[in-house]
Amino acid sequence: MAGRIRVGIGGWVYEPWRGSFYPQGLRQKDELAYVGEHLTATEINATYYSSQKPATFAGWAKAVPDGFQFAVKASRYATNRKVLAEAGDSIAKFTQQGIAELGDRLGPILWQFMATKKFDAEDFGAFLKLLPVSVDGVPLRHALEVRHESFDSPAFLDMARDAGAAVVFADHEEYPAIIGYDVGFAYNRLMRTQAEESAGYAIADIARWTDHAREQATRGDVFSFFISGAKERNPAAARAMIVALG
Repeated sequence: MAGRIRVGIGGWVYEPWRGSFYPQGLRQKDELAYVGEHLTATEINATYYSSQKPATFAGWAKAVPDGFQFAVKASRYATNRKVLAEAGDSIAKFTQQGIAELGDRLGPILWQFMATKKFDAEDFGAFLKLLPVSVDGVPLRHALEVRHESFDSPAFLDMARDAGAAVVFADHEEYPAIIGYDVGFAYNRLMRTQAEESAGYAIADIARWTDHAREQATRGDVFSFFISGAKERNPAAARAMIVALG
């Protein structure tokens, strides 16, 4: 059975989107609901920097329609450390802050590692063992965004697959585009939007990423996010891909 393809952006609070993506005069507190009406997913970035209250997650869940999902960016205190095996307390604090309040709106957890972080099989294996399979009865799916070429290795790919974690595919000028094994869902971060393209990417490229997502969806759910690059164009890119998906 084919998975569902969700397409979105990073966050929802960004001043240049006001008047370009968001209608002029839309109240800031209504911006997430507007994203929910026009896109099918978004990444929560605030959780990368600090913990949020359970009521905040519950409010976000209420703001969006059925079927919409949030990818939640994991705490930097868990991933930006020399010894990943020592991240247990930070991982627990992150997963137990209230993300379960998102319920069926909870998409994957994004574990993002710095570009300077190299693959250490023993340490990374220990880190993966710390990732919980659920929190408060809500199942968790984990996606690993690694940005150093040392991760482009069968040892890492096998390790991620065995942990049931997706390897994020990055379209970026500097980060390696690593293709992980099938773990039942896929996660793409498309980071080359251009200001001179009205839809961020050229139409041919939007079509290519749409075909890529369709192929991935034969094996499970797909999350494709237009992130960074010419950030002001990312909502237009996401809308163009949703239109291309029909």
